[in-house]
Amino acid sequence: MTDAPLLLEALPPTIKKYILPSSPIPLRLVAAKGTLPLAPSDFATALFLLSIDLVAEVREAAQLSARSISEKLMLSIGRDESLPTEVLDWLLDLHWENTGYAKLLVANASVSDEAMARCASRCSLELLELLCLNQLRLLRHEDIIRQLCQNPNATPALVESVCEFAVRSGVALEELPAMQAAKRRIFGERAASASQLPSETGSSSGKAAPDEAGSPPTVAQLVCEFQSITDEKAAPLEEGKRLTLSQRIARMNVSEKVKLAMRGNKEIRTLLLRDTNRLVAIAAVQSPRITEAEILSIAQNRTAPEEVLRIVFRSKEWLKLYPIKLALTKNAKVPQAVSMRLLATLRESDIKALAKDKNVPNVIQTMAKKLSTQKKT
Repeated sequence: MTDAPLLLEALPPTIKKYILPSSPIPLRLVAAKGTLPLAPSDFATALFLLSIDLVAEVREAAQLSARSISEKLMLSIGRDESLPTEVLDWLLDLHWENTGYAKLLVANASVSDEAMARCASRCSLELLELLCLNQLRLLRHEDIIRQLCQNPNATPALVESVCEFAVRSGVALEELPAMQAAKRRIFGERAASASQLPSETGSSSGKAAPDEAGSPPTVAQLVCEFQSITDEKAAPLEEGKRLTLSQRIARMNVSEKVKLAMRGNKEIRTLLLRDTNRLVAIAAVQSPRITEAEILSIAQNRTAPEEVLRIVFRSKEWLKLYPIKLALTKNAKVPQAVSMRLLATLRESDIKALAKDKNVPNVIQTMAKKLSTQKKT
């Protein structure tokens, strides 16, 4: 088993005895055949681990069970973003032909970009259209665009739309005829023969123009120039260097900014969270390197973009942290319906404090007073 130790740790002890390679084969077969009464997440993880068992009979039984998952069970599994990425990727690779099941997995943020690219290379048009709605993934992992363009199920209209978006965002992929055609449509024949794509300046207008100072910086160039920007423990840059860095980032195209959000440290994410292009800001808040302290700061920020706040309050992981939940309740930029729902889950002492807090929205203060009165009676 490849990453079995980590995944095994997430399973209840009573289940591990059916999964461990040292367990008797008959026990492993019981689990592989899907006969154990398991929670959906444990069921999917167990089948994944058994699908890479050393015994062929166990592997085959687990694969068969995974292919035969009921609609009700897949509805729960496919939407579960807390499941390990390896498990979700495996399920998408198994069910890419089943449009109903695959749609759930394609919409799951925890599925890897690599698995999405594999899906894009062969899936149905309906799935391709859904996959293309996630523009951030397209910019973050350009192979999705490459595979989509080569998928025989993709319509010319869909390919044109995706490629035009990619060109405007600064994606190259010049080996693809569809990208070259999109470049000609947007910038004309002269641009099509140029070695570099004219790129978007980073604004949210969607219009692109050649950079007057030359080609826009790439992530590789920026990391070479400012070596500490990928180090989370690095000290903040000096004021002069920070200004230069900000100017260099401002000249980057959207595609490179999205990639930078994945690799950069806290200082980089802080800069990109303020970017006027929503895809860049969303990439920063979704960075796998972002910390709880940064998310709390975002939740407290009343000028944070609505799209960024939406990522935070829709995350089950972040809402498990009480300070973040409390901060979101107080933030006037968070939709009232969300704030009201969160308010009902707060501690009594915090509800009483909100009832007296004139800095929170009136609706929240009024509801907090009402809840406080109800609890007294």
